[in-house]
Amino acid sequence: MSVLLLSTYDLGRQPVGLASPAAWLRQAGFTVTTCDLSRDRLPDEQVKAASMVAFFLPMHTATRLAIPVVHRVRALNPETTIVAYGLYAPLSAELLREHGVQHVLGPEAEADLVALVEGRAVGTGTLLSRPPISRLPSIVPDRTSLPGLDRYATLVMPDGTSRVAGSTDATRGCKHRCRHCPIVPVYDGHFRAVAIDIVLADIDQQVAAGASHIIFGDPDFFNGPTHARRIVERFHDRHPEVSYDVTVKIEHLLKHRELLPLLARTGCLFVTSAVESLDDAVLALLEKGHTRADFVSAVSLCRDAGLLLVPTFVAFTPWTTREGYADLLDTVVALDLVEHVAPVQWGLRLLVTEGSRLLELTDIRRCLLPFDARSLTYPWRHDDPAVDALQAAIMTMVGTRLARPRGELFDAVRSLAGLAPRAPVLPSRSVIPYLNEPWYC
Repeated sequence: MSVLLLSTYDLGRQPVGLASPAAWLRQAGFTVTTCDLSRDRLPDEQVKAASMVAFFLPMHTATRLAIPVVHRVRALNPETTIVAYGLYAPLSAELLREHGVQHVLGPEAEADLVALVEGRAVGTGTLLSRPPISRLPSIVPDRTSLPGLDRYATLVMPDGTSRVAGSTDATRGCKHRCRHCPIVPVYDGHFRAVAIDIVLADIDQQVAAGASHIIFGDPDFFNGPTHARRIVERFHDRHPEVSYDVTVKIEHLLKHRELLPLLARTGCLFVTSAVESLDDAVLALLEKGHTRADFVSAVSLCRDAGLLLVPTFVAFTPWTTREGYADLLDTVVALDLVEHVAPVQWGLRLLVTEGSRLLELTDIRRCLLPFDARSLTYPWRHDDPAVDALQAAIMTMVGTRLARPRGELFDAVRSLAGLAPRAPVLPSRSVIPYLNEPWYC
């Protein structure tokens, strides 16, 4: 049996969502071909030869990009079995099936993929009817057939040099239920720790392949703080020259503040945190678990520990006002965080997907338009058309100037928002490490 695993987009990283099932399927004795369509063309001959073609869909953009490829695969090989798996597959199950996908699996689908190839039945129920995701035994991901790490996003350092970046996951899922998060409808507050030896072995093989920086892709690295501590201590002992970055919720930065110096000491260059908004009312609606004051405290805690905090935002929601947006920009200036924020963040709009807990809110339902199969979202309109116009103008401007300096783009955003220019900033304060491929949900 021949299996083709396809990825359309995974944040500019070498997709572990191909490497992990490849290891499982090869261990079971099957022939596996992998292709990352963000880097290579669809391999027509492998499609024609495959008994099963499986699409890895970890996010919204990946799912949108996959739909036309599903049709291309079916045209090339009418007899093959087409499967979708990953976080966003169950979120889009009905639509995927309409487009010809025969089996829809969630994340941690490795065992189910093996079962399908072996002809055994798997439980591919609807999004909200499946039992909690089963805990899988760990196998080291097999990255041998993936494009080289040097073809993916690199880490740009303040001195202008760059580092090849690998990525891995220490956990899967998340213990929190933030209302807007796509993880919640699938994991519903559960998370799984990946065995430490497996995480370290995956890092080892990427360092051997040239990685000098590792991205921990966990939704929240501190979901299991003891697990996180053990990993970074052993990681640093094995590869003291390799840096890394993690993502941690604001509330966990405060709750586990004693771990921040450890992160800095073991080579963590920056911590990404989904701040989303500085409006406490919006944060409460999103059930983020932190306040504006908590965010300000986290900035201070990270600086004191020698860490860079990289906030991300959902700048435009149905509750965003022009005054609130101006406050966001002014606060980022006051906290000296302008260079910490990727420019695309200034125009991001709240996504409302199938199964989202946002649909529980009357305010959301009131402004929604019918589900759009092309964007895989429920579009919404702001009560103030000027806010929607501002968001569109910012995304257009940022999207056409991706190579420009962050400070320059921030000043352009301020201008579009009708704000006065900020005071000049010393160049020495304006450069931090960053990954050179912009990412989208």
